Parts: sequence; structure tokens; C-alpha cells
Amino acid sequence: MNILQQKYETWRLSRKLSDYHPFRVNPSSINKWLSQYDKSDRKLLIKLLKRVIYYSEKDVETFLQRKNEKLLSKLNADGIPNERVIYVTIDETASSSHVMLNKLRDIGRLERKGCKFIDSQDLLGLNKVVSELGSGAIVYVDDFVGTGNQFCESRDNIARNIRTVSSNFSEFFLAPCICQEAVEQLNKRGVVPFTDRIHAHNERILHADNIDQYLTQNEKNRLIELSRQIDKKYPLGYKNLATMVVIYRNSPTTTPYILRGCVGQKKFVGILPRTTDLPAN
Repeated sequence: MNILQQKYETWRLSRKLSDYHPFRVNPSSINKWLSQYDKSDRKLLIKLLKRVIYYSEKDVETFLQRKNEKLLSKLNADGIPNERVIYVTIDETASSSHVMLNKLRDIGRLERKGCKFIDSQDLLGLNKVVSELGSGAIVYVDDFVGTGNQFCESRDNIARNIRTVSSNFSEFFLAPCICQEAVEQLNKRGVVPFTDRIHAHNERILHADNIDQYLTQNEKNRLIELSRQIDKKYPLGYKNLATMVVIYRNSPTTTPYILRGCVGQKKFVGILPRTTDLPAN
């Protein structure tokens, strides 16, 4: 790749990733990321970055509004009015789940529609609403689900508590992206995924089970080797899921370290670091 080609690719990629919140992505920051590595690796790194599946803030808002409208229409057709739909957050306050539900509540005008909102930590409040309604639907909301372990732990705790009150509630998970590992867990629990993308292994070019021909085996091995320099245990992100979906608010923990960089960004600077990867000041 000559200098002009690299400039063009960095410009295109910076436009694609321009509203990434934790870190400003522009041609300068992409070049700084590339400059850490040998010139012989830079074309390959750009090739990797081009395969990132990016959800801008506008993409997420559009998904939430359109998919939720379809979900409410389905529920209404099944005899479940808006007043018997309970939206539930997952994880602690200020988590991505809370941010997504707040967005959805506002852009979908769900309060005006009579929908209910409960924090998953408020089991007494959830029990009360479930008891009053008798039947309906529970909709969990987030932006990305990787292994599904964290969600399932929270959801199973909810299920144990509301099952004693009513078993007449169908369950749905609304998120722009859900990994295939999580979908398998959702299916076991009867939770229906309502998503834009089921992120399969074949979309993850560094995953062990990927059979895409986008990279040669030597190229794949080289990128994994570079990631292993940053994190030896999970070079391809948590549990080596090697996910390639990035949400404007943050990169998932399952993102390869070659894209995130190291914690503190001192030895290795990432191009799509998580907020927890960035320096304290």
C-alpha cells in the first residue's frame, strides 16, 4: 500500500468511525495507531479495521425505534396491549442497558403509550407490577450481548422471583447486536431475540471457527500474534470471542486487543479503546 492509498483508507475509516465516543477517531489517530507497528503490518491492520461492523449513534436510535415498533405491533396482534409491556434494564445504573432504555423510552414515546419501566435490581417493584398485570410481556434492552452470561444471570434471578407470581409473561431481548453464543442461551430460556444482527463466527475474521477467505491463514496468525503481545490470555477479547461489532458508546470487552490497545494506553495505543482502557487523566 502506497502513501496515497493509506491516506485515502484512513480518511474513509475516520469518517465511518467519527462519532465513537470514548476516543476521537480521525486520520491522525489512525496513523498513530498504525505507526506502532512495522510498515509491513500496516496494510494488514487497515484490512482488519475495514471489517469492523460499526453502529453509530444514529444507527442505534434508528434500530431501537423501528424494531421496537415491530415488537409492539406483534404483541398487540397477540392480544398484549402496550399497558402490559414491561421494559426491564439489565445490570447497574448508568450501564449501557439503562442508556439504551432511556433512549428508547424517549424516541418511542413509550411513557405516552402506557408501557412500564422497571430496573432489574428492583425485584419488589417488578413483582408488584407483574402481580397487578397478571400477564403480558417483559422486554430486556441493551446495545450488545456477547457470551450472554451476564444477561442470563440477571434474567434468571428475575425469573426465579416472578415465577411465583405469574408464568404468563413472554420474554424478549431487544438489542442491535447479539452474538450467536448468547442466542443459544436465550433460546434455552425461551427469551426471543429482537435484533438487527446475530453476530456469527463467520463475521469475526480472527475467530478460531471463522472460515471466511478475507484473510489468509498467515495474515490471521500475524494479527493474533500482534494481539497476543497486548494480552496473552485473551488476545481476541473476553473468552477470545473475537467480535468485530463496535457500538458508538464503547467497544465490547470481546473486541480483539489489537483494536483496543492495552489498559492505560501506554505500551500499546488502540484505535477503538474502551473507556476502561483509557488513561485516568
